[in-house]
Amino acid sequence: MKIFKYFLFALLFISASSFAQNEEKQERKPGHTNQNKFKQLYDEFATPNMFRTGSGAPGPAYYQQQADYKMDIEIDDENARLFGNETITYTNNSPDELTYLWVQLDQNMRAEDSKTPLISGSGISPATSSSRAVSSYLKEPLDRGFNIEHVRDVNGKDLPYMINRTMMRVELPKAMKTGDKFSFKIKWNYNINNHVTEGGRSGYEYFEENDNKIYVIAQFYPRMAVYNDVEGWQNSQFWGRDEFALPFGDFDVNITVPADHILDGTGYLTNREEVFTKEMMKRYKQAKKSYDKPVMIVTQAEAEKTEKTKSKKKKTWKLSAQMVRDFGFATSRKFLWDMMAVKIGDKDVMAVSMYSKEGNPLWEQWSTKAVASTLKSYSRMTFDYPYHKAISVHAPMGMEYPMICYNFGRPDKDGNYSDRTKYGMISVIIHEVGHNFFPMIVNSDERQWTWMDEGLNTFVQYVAEQDFGEWYPKALSKGHDKYPSRRGPAKNIVRYMGGNQDFIAPIMTKGLNTYQFGSNAYSKPATGLNILRETIMGRDLFDYSFREYANRWMFKHPTPEDFFRTMEDASAVDLDWFWRGWFYTTDYTDIGIKEVKKFAVTNTPNENGKKLAERYNRDPNSLVYFIEEGEEGYDDASKNNASIEDLPTVKEYIMDNFTAEERKTMKKSPKYFYQVTFDKPGGLVMPLIVEYTYEDGTKEKITYPAQVWRLNDKEVSKAIASDKKIVSIMVDPDLETADVDTSNNSWPSEVKESDFNKFKNKVKN
Repeated sequence: MKIFKYFLFALLFISASSFAQNEEKQERKPGHTNQNKFKQLYDEFATPNMFRTGSGAPGPAYYQQQADYKMDIEIDDENARLFGNETITYTNNSPDELTYLWVQLDQNMRAEDSKTPLISGSGISPATSSSRAVSSYLKEPLDRGFNIEHVRDVNGKDLPYMINRTMMRVELPKAMKTGDKFSFKIKWNYNINNHVTEGGRSGYEYFEENDNKIYVIAQFYPRMAVYNDVEGWQNSQFWGRDEFALPFGDFDVNITVPADHILDGTGYLTNREEVFTKEMMKRYKQAKKSYDKPVMIVTQAEAEKTEKTKSKKKKTWKLSAQMVRDFGFATSRKFLWDMMAVKIGDKDVMAVSMYSKEGNPLWEQWSTKAVASTLKSYSRMTFDYPYHKAISVHAPMGMEYPMICYNFGRPDKDGNYSDRTKYGMISVIIHEVGHNFFPMIVNSDERQWTWMDEGLNTFVQYVAEQDFGEWYPKALSKGHDKYPSRRGPAKNIVRYMGGNQDFIAPIMTKGLNTYQFGSNAYSKPATGLNILRETIMGRDLFDYSFREYANRWMFKHPTPEDFFRTMEDASAVDLDWFWRGWFYTTDYTDIGIKEVKKFAVTNTPNENGKKLAERYNRDPNSLVYFIEEGEEGYDDASKNNASIEDLPTVKEYIMDNFTAEERKTMKKSPKYFYQVTFDKPGGLVMPLIVEYTYEDGTKEKITYPAQVWRLNDKEVSKAIASDKKIVSIMVDPDLETADVDTSNNSWPSEVKESDFNKFKNKVKN
């Protein structure tokens, strides 16, 4: 035991000596507030209560309001105008007494007197296109806002109301107590916008060659705002960017359009046999049994024939939906229509596409298959898709509503398309169909927290894209062995993360007020979740927790804290450091190798060793010495190249303290010793992923948990003892952490050719 004590004291007094010297030199500093990156998020989070628990689950007093709609809608195709009547039945499930209701009038963002154009900066460019010059300086604003004809109770009595831009306050004749229901009627109309020339999330596209329109309609009716336990009425104005916060309810909608139109939308088509021909019904029944390929309900030849003539008659399509937060529909005489069944859990769901001939052959080849694939992938990651259908509609933009979405991607006039067009179309379909899960079912507040639907959805989109490439390899272009996802992999966010900090905002910022909206609300949260899944938590823990969140909050209204808390509650992984860094700050990852010191091991004391032994009254010949390269005695110790087990003091200790059986279980005796110091110029905490390459060509990758930085946010050293010589060290070899500067990730340092020299050599060659 004597030798063991000396060996232990050697380590102790070397450390103690260094600490004592640092203690003597250290200046006394004033105290400070806790800025530790591992500080818990108690200051940022709201206090748990009976509505929302500390675990991230809904509490025993959780409630949500309900808004049910009965609507009669008619489209005047000649004048592109929509007319509507609705009866809203509002149920107060809150513990609060309500004296008024707030209704959203989102089309007023396009009203003649809209304030939206006034909140953005503008300037005069030295040169601009003719179209931009006309739109900027010659065109008068068009009136696309709601014309509210009346607001009345069910007995026909006018109700007082006030319109403040995109919000309307309706005064109640008497206060609503808990459990009360109130029904009222609104009559309105508005001019439908051409969303190709005027922009917008819905509207019509005009085809001049045959004087036809494709309508993709949404935000077309006055919609109830959300009232909840977090902020009361969510009556934040709609400026055009932040999307919507809506309560769930039941819808019965009758839509009257020209008789030769094809129409579909949110909900069950309850009068299918009235609006379908016998041939369409026959094909529909075939589609319900077709699981491998879509069945055409309306063929291209039929659609081309119909678009050449215009019926003067009208037809009413009746749709009914339960437990949805919104309603959308599409209608046109130009539509081709195909469907196929997809098995989700123990039921069949119809995957549906509606598109014009301008979308072919691309849409007929891939749209419905992309819908079906998306439903399977998202159901695996969350819960079984609960609705009976999902529709993809061909339009020049991407937007989502319950059971229906509008997606871009169009070949040229000859039907040719690039890989970019194909992948762009498939990706937007996956993304918009995926929105059925976030936020149509897991109903977060898009107006406040854009990332909660766009970011989470973009993350699952990445998973679904990889599934699509695996399930449909024929969709992959030559040279692609997997789907080329634009968002998700950590390396794809580096350019944004390492950009100008003056133009980057934390994810936890209202979408309207962020810079670089796409990167902030879509890419960064999606990438962060992918890093959690692949690097920090692992797929099993992450997927279980993510499903738990989705199932806890399906058909409810979660907040960011509910998500953060659930992910930790279901995994036993403390992630406060990650949420703080990735979501609440604009810190970036930059982890590198500051220095590598080599040591040789010996029992032979040098002058420094003798001084230390004397200071602590120890026998110099009984200690183990680690001598750094360049110090006295290193060359002699290095020549001997002794393993630590071969040192007499260590060998004696092992023989005295371990049995022969125990000695067999000991690791290979190390004879190479390194102290690697890693630094963190970037502010973001991340796991320290290191790959060591040895002289014999073998590699070893070690992931040190993020907590390795908990006591020193700037640098940390690791002692490496190995039986093999290390020839190189690489930090984050697989680019898992979005490191913005990899020039400091290697030892020995890699000499990288500058971009200018690369260009010069390319030209020279």
